[in-house]
Amino acid sequence: MRRLIVIGLLAAFVTGAAGTTAAPAAKKSTSLSTSLALARLATAKYVNNLPLAKANGYTIITKMIPTMGYHYMNPKIAGFNVQKPPILVYEHHGSTWQLGALEWVWTAKPATPPLPGARYGSFGAGCHYADGSYVPAAAQSGCPATAPSGAKFSFWHPLLITMHVWLWYPNPSGLFASTNPLVSFFDQG
Repeated sequence: MRRLIVIGLLAAFVTGAAGTTAAPAAKKSTSLSTSLALARLATAKYVNNLPLAKANGYTIITKMIPTMGYHYMNPKIAGFNVQKPPILVYEHHGSTWQLGALEWVWTAKPATPPLPGARYGSFGAGCHYADGSYVPAAAQSGCPATAPSGAKFSFWHPLLITMHVWLWYPNPSGLFASTNPLVSFFDQG
């Protein structure tokens, strides 16, 4: 019962925060609101707890990407499940780590948006390394064995279609925007 109340309150908050006023959009907003509430409930444990995310299998795949953040991926999570994002995007300042966005990636744009109103970005093909270094490369054969930092090679991926959901940090560019001007403060580390 308590969980239903929390989901209802979160759905009302998300709907209110989204500024939904048009009646025809109400059905879509409810579906989006419910999905976002479920995502918040599932990821709340990671908001200020990067060590827990790491303990649960998330490892760094990019260092700070300006107006985005540090990306941590759990390679055991595949496909779209709003309650299990494969990538968590963190903002870092001093000793504080704040979860800002959730992210899903595909090698082709989904035929049906996984969330109502979804917008997509892209991320170029490249090589990822154990320390979060990223080196662009059109094919895995172009990946050096180690990053310029000396870190070991982790994996390569082709061009990816991305979907960010700025669930934990406000974004004036929109919930699904790839970048967030409000996190530029964190670009310095």
